[in-house]
Amino acid sequence: MEPNVLARTGSGLNLPSLLESSLRRTETDGAPCAVLTETGEPVSEELLPDLTPDALRTLYRAMLRLRAVDQRCLALQRQGRIGFYVPSSGEEAVMIGTAHALQPEDWVFPAYREIGVALYRGYPLPDLLCQLFGNERDYLKGRQMPNHFGSPRCRFAVASSPVGTQIPQAVGAAWASRLRGERSVSLVYFGDGATSTGDFHAGLNLAGVMGLPVVFACKNNGWAISLPRERQTASETLAQKAIAYGMPGVRVDGNDVLAVYQITRLALERARAGHGPTLIEAVTYRLGPHSTADDPTRYRDAGEVETWQQRDPLVRFRRFLAARGYWSDADEESGRAEVEAEIAAAIREVEPLPPPPLETLFTDVYAEMPWHLREQWEELRAVRQD
Repeated sequence: MEPNVLARTGSGLNLPSLLESSLRRTETDGAPCAVLTETGEPVSEELLPDLTPDALRTLYRAMLRLRAVDQRCLALQRQGRIGFYVPSSGEEAVMIGTAHALQPEDWVFPAYREIGVALYRGYPLPDLLCQLFGNERDYLKGRQMPNHFGSPRCRFAVASSPVGTQIPQAVGAAWASRLRGERSVSLVYFGDGATSTGDFHAGLNLAGVMGLPVVFACKNNGWAISLPRERQTASETLAQKAIAYGMPGVRVDGNDVLAVYQITRLALERARAGHGPTLIEAVTYRLGPHSTADDPTRYRDAGEVETWQQRDPLVRFRRFLAARGYWSDADEESGRAEVEAEIAAAIREVEPLPPPPLETLFTDVYAEMPWHLREQWEELRAVRQD
C-alpha cells in the first residue's frame, strides 16, 4: 500500500486529537489510516466510533446482505436471466461505511457499483431487481441498462456509464443546496480511473473555489477496468490531488468499515458546517471483474487477487465483532440464511413480470404527448398487433 498523505494535505476535519495523531502515525507505517488492524483488532480503543453493539451488528448485516445480493446477481447474469451486472464484492466496507455516515437529507451520486449504498438508504431489493430485469415495475421503465438505477425518495441519483460525469452533477446539487439554505450534503462516488477525466478537475475545482458542501469519495480499487492505477497518474496518491483544489485529502483503508465511517462522518460534518469539500481516497479492491463483460484474468495476477482476498472486509469486521461477543457462528448462519431467503423471495416475485408497456417508449418526454409521438405510438402498436 502507498503512504498516507494526511500530514501533507492537512486534515481540516477537526479530528479528535488522539485520532489525529494516530492517523498521522500511519504515514510512517506506509498504510492508509485505519481503526482496525487487518486481523480485526482495534488500533486503539479510543479510535473506535461511538456506535452501539446494535449499530455495529447492523453494519455487518448490511455488508453480509450486500455480498449475498452481489453473488446472486452475478449468477443471474451468468445464467442469462439478466443482461449485465457490475459486481461489488470486496468493496462492501466503503459502501456501508459511507452510507452509515449519511443523513436522510443528503444526496448520493453513484458511479455504478454502489448497490450497497442504495440498499442501505432504503431502496427496496425487489425494486433493484426490477431494474436489473427491466420489467414493468422498473422505475426507469427499462430505459437504462442494468445497474443504472436511481430513486428520488432515497435521494439517490441515476447512475450513468460515462466515467466521472456524476462529479460535476454532485457539485451542482451542493451549490443548489447552499442557495436554498438547506443542510444537505452531496456525496459522490467514483473510481480511480475517474481522476483522469476533465469532469474530476472541473468538479473539484469549482467545489474548492466555492467552498461547497460536497464530499468526494474515490474508491481506489487499483484498476480502471484493465488499466492499473500506476498508469492513471504520476501522483504518489490520489488523495494528494486535493491540494491543487484547496481542500483536505484523506487516505483511508477502504476495507476497514469503521475507519471509512469515521472519516466520512467527519467530512460530512465539516461540509454541513460550511467548511467546504473533502476528497477521500478509500484504498480497496474489487475481488471480481469490473463488470460481467470483463475478464480480469487477462490483466490481473492471481497472486494479487489472493493477497486481497486475505483482506476481505467482511472477515475483518466479523473478527472484531466476534472478539467482543457481538457476533457468533450461530448469528452468521442465521444471518446468511435470512438474506438468502430474502433474495430468493424477491427474485420469485419480480422475475415473472412482463416488460414495460409499449407506450412507455413515448411517455415522459413531454407533459402532454404531441401528435407526432402519438402517431408513432399508434403505428408501432398496430405493427405489434399484426
